[in-house]
Amino acid sequence: MFDPIALGREFFATLQQIDEEIAQMVAAGGCRLCAGPLHRGDYARKPRGALMAAAGEEFVMRFSLCCGAEGCRKRATPPSLRFLGRRVYLGAVVIVASIVAQTLATAKAIGKATGVPERTVRRWREWWLGPFLATEVWTAMRARILFISVKEVPASVTGRLVGTPPERVQRLLEWLGPITTGTGVGSRAVRDIA
Repeated sequence: MFDPIALGREFFATLQQIDEEIAQMVAAGGCRLCAGPLHRGDYARKPRGALMAAAGEEFVMRFSLCCGAEGCRKRATPPSLRFLGRRVYLGAVVIVASIVAQTLATAKAIGKATGVPERTVRRWREWWLGPFLATEVWTAMRARILFISVKEVPASVTGRLVGTPPERVQRLLEWLGPITTGTGVGSRAVRDIA
């Protein structure tokens, strides 16, 4: 289990710094459609940290880019370690609450331990055991990390990673980076930074 204090302000400041570096790297590459320059078009989100990551709620800016070429204006949202796609909860919360849910038996206990409604955690568990297993990210993980139990994802993944619990969560967020955006900006930026 993860200590909620460990996912404090410093943890999310580090994730924001990595997100900033990824955004700069993607911007330097230019528009993938017309090679025009990419300009910042960040927008605010309202992330939820629940009980385990309340400090993460202050990091609200989702870094985003927009092509500056006339007629193109295509958006390029870089991968993020803080936000897991369009979910309102922070990516670290999705991971940790899913792990906690694997160890607790009742819905009431899950809600009390995480601050996330049991129904939401159940949806996340279904995602981990269903659509997530069809992603290229999962295929890459299975190829690089041995002895992952499919039925116990994400706990089996973080259990095989090295470091402290927050470092393992960060490493898993780095792996998940490519699925945090729908604009086609791939995993290369995450791999080069992280």
